[in-house]
Amino acid sequence: MRFESSSFAALLKPIDRRMLALSVAHHDADRYGKSFSSWDHLVALVFAQLSGAESLRGLEADWNAHSHQHYHMGSDRLSRSTLADASQRRPWQVFGEIMASLAAQCGGKCGQEGRAMLRIIDSTPIPLGALYDCGASNGRIKGLKMHVVYDPVNIRPLEAEVTKANVNDVEVGGAVAIAPDTTYIFDKGYCSFRWWRQIAETGAFFVTRPKSNMKWHSLRRRRQNEAVEGEGFKILRDSEVKLVSKGDSSLPIPLRLIKVRRVGAKAITILSNDMVRSAAEIAALYKGRWQIELLFRWLKQHLKIRRFLGRSENAIRLQLIAAIIAFLLMRIAARLNQIKMPMLRFADLIKRCIFSRRRLAQIDKPPPVNSPNPKQVKFPGQIEFRYA
Repeated sequence: MRFESSSFAALLKPIDRRMLALSVAHHDADRYGKSFSSWDHLVALVFAQLSGAESLRGLEADWNAHSHQHYHMGSDRLSRSTLADASQRRPWQVFGEIMASLAAQCGGKCGQEGRAMLRIIDSTPIPLGALYDCGASNGRIKGLKMHVVYDPVNIRPLEAEVTKANVNDVEVGGAVAIAPDTTYIFDKGYCSFRWWRQIAETGAFFVTRPKSNMKWHSLRRRRQNEAVEGEGFKILRDSEVKLVSKGDSSLPIPLRLIKVRRVGAKAITILSNDMVRSAAEIAALYKGRWQIELLFRWLKQHLKIRRFLGRSENAIRLQLIAAIIAFLLMRIAARLNQIKMPMLRFADLIKRCIFSRRRLAQIDKPPPVNSPNPKQVKFPGQIEFRYA
């Protein structure tokens, strides 16, 4: 009988076990848990995300109830105390490197060049209750903050960093490696003249919004015969400007200021160093920044990053990275199996059929039914027995 992997085991196949072993050896990640390896830890946290486990006790019961499914995944039974200890001690860098490897596999439109390479940088707050003492307050929330670099073309998070909530966004954004001929889109929280200059000197471009106290001097208006309209917005102004705010001497690069009136909302101002794209294209790029907000909302609504399986900062960091790994695994599975259904329905079917032995391409189809009277297939030259 042909062996068929479970839906969960099929999802885990893109994880490179050899790369995981090298990463574990590099970070000495198994020094505190010889009996509970990094692979066991990763599988348990990804299972918690996909199955919707609410607590350590629920995760332990649900995982051990399917112990007959663990052999082919190279895992064993789970103890919640062992998982809690591992989440507190194991280096999160191992999970981060696995996330980066999966993000590389998730890209399907890699042949684009130049200004088609887009990156959105943003952060989302992770509020923590009074039981957690690892967070910090930024005046609005007490907790942590997750910073993400997002590829809107291939719909994949590329990098993720977890910090305390009072860490400024631009501190993390300034550490992102800048690639030439790439456009970086971010909001006014990433205002740093030094970083903007670094982006321009690397040969990259940025699209952002200026702060309300930022002053500039208009050099010349770009030619615009008539008002340009886009999808849901209208271009009111397109000018080349020079900043006259404090710190202007550290930003000797050409800048472009575009004023946009949105349908049903007030006008906004966009700042960019891209002198080639049209004003409507730049406005559309900034409008597309909301794709990363949709990612944050999807992760918070359909994966487990609101209730945590540990109270330490390291445990929360591991769970957040595991949530992104689960998202990437579903994206890879959907692409490889040509699944056209919405990601929300796909995630719901995985939750319901997580240990069902069926192919992911047919996860929305009913299982095959064996006929009580199978038809006899005759082959040429086969001996036929006849009884009198």
